[in-house]
Parts: sequence; structure tokens; C-alpha cells
Amino acid sequence: MGGSPSVQVVMVGLEGTGKTTLLYRLKFGQYTSSIPTIGFNRETVEAPAVEGKSRGVSFIIWDIGGKDNMRPLWKSYLRSADGVLFVVDSSDREGAEEARMELTRLVRTQNPQSILPTLVIANKQDLPAAMSPQEVAKAVGVPELQAATHPCRLMPACAVTGEGLPEAMEAMYEMIHKWKKSKGKNR
Repeated sequence: MGGSPSVQVVMVGLEGTGKTTLLYRLKFGQYTSSIPTIGFNRETVEAPAVEGKSRGVSFIIWDIGGKDNMRPLWKSYLRSADGVLFVVDSSDREGAEEARMELTRLVRTQNPQSILPTLVIANKQDLPAAMSPQEVAKAVGVPELQAATHPCRLMPACAVTGEGLPEAMEAMYEMIHKWKKSKGKNR
């Protein structure tokens, strides 16, 4: 079977963080208004045009709803995933602790020997009340995950304008590529 390589990514985060907007920005290259996701959306998107290892890679992205009743289902989508995009609303200071708890829970539900690489996207960086990427990282516990040798990074982005998304997807691909090499995985 020919064609470009593909990776499966699960995209999760609290309700209203911009996951679906981000997905459709990647898919269609423009802002697309969306409604809250009840279940999930699945799209195949080509890596955004940046010079890097991800060029020509297809990302199969599962956008899973962020309502309370959907969160226990997140872990079931991880079985065939190569990586996790955890989207955070950078302007939601009150929700940061809840996002931290959900991110920690998501990591703890995985097999400790093969925790998936996780890219935290600090979305909505265009808003005046947005926390800096460093503040978001601290608020949701990225340094603690990194200290525990979990493959985790944070990248700033804006799903509405698309700013930061090509770099975020390149970072996600590099993390997955490194993770697969370290685990000897070829899928």
C-alpha cells in the first residue's frame, strides 16, 4: 500500500477550548464556525506546509467532545493512537486547574511503559486575557509531566487565525517519530 505515511492523533480538552475549530482550520485552511461536539469528529488532514519531517504526512485526528460525560471515554480512543493533542483555552484561568486534573488523569490511565507523546496546545493566544504559554504550561502541569519523563510539550496557537498550528503539528509529528523509535514501533 503506497501513499504518504499517516499517524493517528486523539485531540481532547475541556469543553469550549477550540478543538473543533482547530481541527477544521487544519482540514480546510480557514476559520470554520462550529458547534459543541456531542460525540466525536474524525478528519484526515495533511501536515500544514512547513519545512520539516512532517511534510507529506497525513494526520488522522479524532476530536473527542470535552463535556464531563465524554471524558471517561477519552482513554478508549488512545488504544490505536500515536499521540495526544490536549487543547487548553489560554484565556480560561478558572478552568486551568480542571484542565490540569484531566491531563493528569489522561496520562495516569495509560500503560506506564508506553505513555503516548502529548502536545498541549495553548489555544486562543489572540485573546487579550490569554495567559502566556509559560503560564499555561505551569497552570496545567507540563513541567511536572516532563520531570516524570513523560513526552510532553506545550505550543502556543490560535485556531481562528491558524497561527502556531503548522509548528504545533510539526512538533507533534517529531514527538511521535521519536517515541516510535524509542519503543521500536513501526505502526
